[in-house]
Amino acid sequence: MTRGGARKGAGRPAGQGRYGEPTVPLRVPVSLRDKVSKALVKGTYRLPLYGNRVAAGFPSPADDFVEARLDANDLVIDNPSATFFLRVTGDSMCDAGIYAGDYIVVDRSRKPRHGSIVVAAVDGEFTVKKLGGRKSRPVLKAANPNYPDIVLDGEQQLRIFGVVCGLVRRIED
Repeated sequence: MTRGGARKGAGRPAGQGRYGEPTVPLRVPVSLRDKVSKALVKGTYRLPLYGNRVAAGFPSPADDFVEARLDANDLVIDNPSATFFLRVTGDSMCDAGIYAGDYIVVDRSRKPRHGSIVVAAVDGEFTVKKLGGRKSRPVLKAANPNYPDIVLDGEQQLRIFGVVCGLVRRIED
C-alpha cells in the first residue's frame, strides 16, 4: 500500500470552488502569514503618502519625499466589524458635501450625538440626515434647504443604524 500523493477521485473537482476555477496552493513565510492573511481578507493596499502638502490655492513647489504608506481603509475605518458602506442617492445632504453616487462609511459602534450625520430608519424608510432636536423629540435635518426637517412625533418609529464617519467619492471614471 502506498502512502501520500494524489489518489484518484479524492478532493474537490477543479472549478467547483467559490470562484468556479481551479486553485493553487500559496506558500508564504511563517513570519508573514498573519500579514498576508489580513491583506487577503481586508484588501489592504498601502499607497505612498508624500510628505509635502498640495496647495488648493496658489501652486507651491513639490518634492518627491515619501512620508509613509497609507491604506485607505485606515483613513476611514476605526472598527471594521461595526463598519459598512452605503451608496447615496438623492441630494438632501449636498450642503454637507455628500452627493448622489458617493459612498458613505457608517460606523455602528459610534454613539450618535447632536450634530452627527446618521443613517436612520423612520418607520422602516432609510435616510441619511443630521441628528438634531432633543432626546424627547429627535429631528432629522437635511443639508439642503429644498428638503424639510423630519420632526418625529410620538407615533413614528426611529432607529439609528450608525454614524457617518467617512466618505468615498470618485472624481472621474
